[in-house]
Amino acid sequence: MRGIVSYDAMETIRNTNEWMGATARAIGSYPAFALVPHPGFRMLGAWGRMTERSFARMVIKPDWEIPPIAGEDGQDHVVYVEPVMRRPFGDLIHFRVARRDPLPRKVLLVAPMSGHYATLMRSTVTSLLNDCELYVTDWHNARDIPVSEGKFDVEDYTRYLVDFIRHLGPDVNVIAVCQPAPLALAATAILAEDDPAAQPRTLTLIGGPVDPDAAATEVTDFGNRITMGELEHLAIQSVGFKYRGAGRMVYPGLAQLSSFITMNMETHTRAFIEQLYAEARGTASEGDKHNKFYDEYLAVMDMTAEFYLSTVERIFKNLEIAKNRFSVEGRPVDIGKITEVAVMTVEGANDDISAPGQCVAALDLCTGVPQSKKVQHLEPGAGHYGIFAGKSWRLNIRPMVLDFIDENAALPDSIKPRRKRKVGGPAADCGVNDAPHSDNVAV
Repeated sequence: MRGIVSYDAMETIRNTNEWMGATARAIGSYPAFALVPHPGFRMLGAWGRMTERSFARMVIKPDWEIPPIAGEDGQDHVVYVEPVMRRPFGDLIHFRVARRDPLPRKVLLVAPMSGHYATLMRSTVTSLLNDCELYVTDWHNARDIPVSEGKFDVEDYTRYLVDFIRHLGPDVNVIAVCQPAPLALAATAILAEDDPAAQPRTLTLIGGPVDPDAAATEVTDFGNRITMGELEHLAIQSVGFKYRGAGRMVYPGLAQLSSFITMNMETHTRAFIEQLYAEARGTASEGDKHNKFYDEYLAVMDMTAEFYLSTVERIFKNLEIAKNRFSVEGRPVDIGKITEVAVMTVEGANDDISAPGQCVAALDLCTGVPQSKKVQHLEPGAGHYGIFAGKSWRLNIRPMVLDFIDENAALPDSIKPRRKRKVGGPAADCGVNDAPHSDNVAV
């Protein structure tokens, strides 16, 4: 009951702030106050609009809103989001481009389960659709999953990835971003031993904590400082009565959001103050960079308690992946069993979430993979968000990843790469990724 009270208390605070914002917006825009020549009413209305919008977004799952793809025939091809496999804790979804034959370059983009929805990778998806037949892991908000569906921890997550990869077939290329990088590596190792014919052709790991001890960050320092008992006591709560998952133990999205913002408090404060003045002056718009970015950034989801705690304990504290000691249902997973899959790692030089060294450690673990099938890239000046959705991704990393896939996937000559490395790809500029603070998003 204590956990439920705490969870509902947070939701009450959020709801109250949303209501206060709506009230301030209504008062600030009251017609009679227009007769009073005082900027305070404009500021009150601007603050109300921003506050109401911000706190409302925290409980809304964003839509994908993928723009149509321009075809060679000059027509726009609408993109449909279609579930391929439905599971209680996450679905495998396909971005089907209408009136376009399936492309041979099949890609599974493994989105992180670390507080935000998979839609955080909307611009990444958009940038890949021109060149790939794209599938994405769409994880569900734990507060909406009934307790009767059981648990979901790092082993369950790994089994989901194994099933998704096996379903898509051996011609799939896996790109795992941030949190799922070590578990995608484990899933590939399981397939390499149990079902070699179902292995992916390539595995690209982007900014993931394969070996958290390789380079210290605020995230790893926190994990090392706190005990598991303290973490469970401080972070875990029971879903409140308002949601279908009432009673499920979770790490709440609102608690995660507060930690995300605290990590870059100065940047976020400056961004909101600038937007406040823009709203008051009337120069802000519905689709400006600030609103696009924060509509996604503030939309958070709960993680199951067992997934969060097992991630901290097994991946960060015990270093089970880094030491090749990970197991699923008591069965050891030997990363050295991977022999046929080409592996690439991508890191950002300025990544303060998964610092350089944490992800590239995967190449040393893949002792069975020939050196010719290993590629590593360190992107200068790139932060965590930039390596998969910012300018660095669009201009350098995306073309490089597609070249890596083509060089190791034995694709038909008709779609062999026509780009050169380090040259910007045709990805659409979605605006939000150029926000001055966007490279520091915690994923």
